[in-house]
Amino acid sequence: MRPVQPGDVATIAAQLARSVMYDPVAEWLVRDPDQRRAVFTELLAMDVDHAVEWGTVDVLLDMTGIAIWRHHPDDDLLSRHHLATVAEPALPRFRHYSALVNSYRSAAPHHWLAWLYVTPSHRRLGIATRLLARHHQVVDRLGIPIDAMVSTTHARNFLHHHGYRPGLSLHLPGGPQLWPLRRPARPVAAHRALPARSA
Repeated sequence: MRPVQPGDVATIAAQLARSVMYDPVAEWLVRDPDQRRAVFTELLAMDVDHAVEWGTVDVLLDMTGIAIWRHHPDDDLLSRHHLATVAEPALPRFRHYSALVNSYRSAAPHHWLAWLYVTPSHRRLGIATRLLARHHQVVDRLGIPIDAMVSTTHARNFLHHHGYRPGLSLHLPGGPQLWPLRRPARPVAAHRALPARSA
């Protein structure tokens, strides 16, 4: 496992764009499959590039596992201008989705699990668990929580198994459910107690 390099952005964005082609939220956001691939390829390239600079992106050496973590509060690269430029036909749905997600998110410092992806041929090998554990150590040292939003019961149950508490489901109009989750802060003690010295 290693931190991502700027030269990896295009490869990661392409992998994630392929993975969302049949994601229920992506299908709701952009109905046409050809437009969906084009829109998400461009949006993800910007999103990954931003996360490399301002967040954390971990990958396996062979790129079979990817985890993208956003740090909040931060400056949001994917502004209304970027969305309007890239996703213009589907802009109302993107805005509705963004408002729904932001209604759940805390304004307090936290990390956001934006993407956790493992290539299909390498699933059930513990890769996603390793990617989570790596970053859990980081946030535990910082003493802050992690928030996430998922669109399938499988993802919800997986994160719940790893200590994320699911909240009440959210609903996109005429679309899929979303499940917000939070892993509470688990601060590591700054100092361990020293053994008492004998007089």
